[in-house]
Amino acid sequence: MVAPFAAAKAYAAIQAQASSLTGNLGASGAAHGADAHGFSDILKTAMNDAMQTSKTAEQQMVANVQGKADLVDVATAISSAQASLQTVIAVRDQVIAAYQQIMAMPI
Repeated sequence: MVAPFAAAKAYAAIQAQASSLTGNLGASGAAHGADAHGFSDILKTAMNDAMQTSKTAEQQMVANVQGKADLVDVATAISSAQASLQTVIAVRDQVIAAYQQIMAMPI
């Protein structure tokens, strides 16, 4: 079960990404219509961001083991990766719940 706070945080993150994508359309995006950036693009961007933050956290951990990074930087990177993962999981859970509700609808 997804905590309401995690779901709200995930919704806010996706909404911010969607608004940034639609804000970047400009004049060229208006010519292509509303399909220029769809839901799949938003999900793809969110997944790429989550993977990038995980890779950054791993790089920080390796740098710390080698003595090249502060523990504070490692903790910050891990915290960021954890927040990204929680956001992706919350969005996934909401998509699954929506799918289950649609499948339960009578035809």
